[in-house]
Amino acid sequence: MSRRVVRQSKFRHVFGQAAKADQSYEDIRVSKVTWDSSFCAVNPKFLAIIVEAGGGGAFIVLPLAKTGRVDKNYPLVTGHTAPVLDIDWCPHNDNVIASASDDTTIMVWQIPDYTPVRNITEPVITLEGHSKRVGILSWHPTARNVLLSAGGDNVIIIWNVGTGEVLLSLDDLHPDVIHSVCWNSNGSLIATTCKDKTLRIIDPRKGQVVAERFAAHEGMRPMRAVFTRQGHIFTTGFTRMSQRELGLWDPNNFEEPVALQEMDTSNGVLLPFYDPDSSIVYLCGKGDSSIRYFEITEEAPFVHYLNTFSSKEPQRGVGFMPKRGLDVSKCEIARFYKLHERKCEPIIMTVPRKSDLFQDDLYPDTPGPEPALEADEWLAGQDAEPVLISLKDGYVPPKHRELRVTKRNILDARPPAGPRRSQSASDAPLAQQHTLETILEEIKALRERVQAQEQRITALENMLCELVDGTD
Repeated sequence: MSRRVVRQSKFRHVFGQAAKADQSYEDIRVSKVTWDSSFCAVNPKFLAIIVEAGGGGAFIVLPLAKTGRVDKNYPLVTGHTAPVLDIDWCPHNDNVIASASDDTTIMVWQIPDYTPVRNITEPVITLEGHSKRVGILSWHPTARNVLLSAGGDNVIIIWNVGTGEVLLSLDDLHPDVIHSVCWNSNGSLIATTCKDKTLRIIDPRKGQVVAERFAAHEGMRPMRAVFTRQGHIFTTGFTRMSQRELGLWDPNNFEEPVALQEMDTSNGVLLPFYDPDSSIVYLCGKGDSSIRYFEITEEAPFVHYLNTFSSKEPQRGVGFMPKRGLDVSKCEIARFYKLHERKCEPIIMTVPRKSDLFQDDLYPDTPGPEPALEADEWLAGQDAEPVLISLKDGYVPPKHRELRVTKRNILDARPPAGPRRSQSASDAPLAQQHTLETILEEIKALRERVQAQEQRITALENMLCELVDGTD
């Protein structure tokens, strides 16, 4: 660890504090699957946690305000036939979450604002294209309905969730298992790490590796990478002697690291959570009982150690709140949701300030919920920075917005008019023809009835949302 040098920084005194006991979420059976994902995803409305479930995979979604003990019969989001490995909230719709599973599928779910009575079992759409388990999900930061998935088949697929179609498939760029994928700020590039120890910068629309570095960390254990605000790559990994290590790299010059620091000896993979507004990176190791944080600047040594939040209990996973979900009146610059074996505990990072006024130096304009591009525009080659919002008056999540999927499905096509001829149609008795027409008529009537019921359910849900908003 580098010796701490006194320097000017408004984040030098950031400190972490666990929330009070009544602000935690108790009695949650956190998943025990051996997979290096965070097992938790959070946004300004909801907290989602992958949980143990018999007969398939499931996760629980709780409104942020529903703290305390969670009822053992609280409805889950179920639908996968094997354990859920990763979940990720859509950055442009706080009611939409994607889940990836060992069953090779990705499911996208619409979460209602009210508490459901039964388990949610029907996803808005199921995306099928991987041949092995899907362990990584990441939404595009600026384009609407664009979702990236990476699987055990060493393939990265980029989907248009609005249509259910594959936009891009990167098949031949990784010879081994992919450990992490991260978009840059405008979604024009992705950084990937792989079991072959290579860090790659990829232009997904060209399907080309723009730059790569072999053995950014020499150890065999998994490596992680995230883009920084300056366009550098921050990585965590292991040395040849199994010491944990962090690095900062310039993609334009991968020969030498901008910074490389050894940390400690531990088996847990370090998950980096980067905040571009403050340029602070938080390192959370699975199985660790601490969160270390560093400030990345343009002055040597470039990666400055700030402090460590320590507690007694090891973490099974961690959720990271987007900036728009923080309490700006308390100078809160980050909030984590730490998973224990049976509970989830918020941990709040604060900059000590005496004034109660809005601190505009701590809260520059931050990405909001509006997308800057449509999926087709991004695919055609357009890039756009995120649409920013001010947090001066606090952030109020928008009302429930429905994810509409316009999926072309051949099963939805009406049967052709007139008698359906097959090889033996000319020999079929009249009774058989009559039975076929009766079945088709019944299917048509049932389909119309289901459509009417769906419209009725949507209308009732909207009325319920208005009532809930009115009582708030």
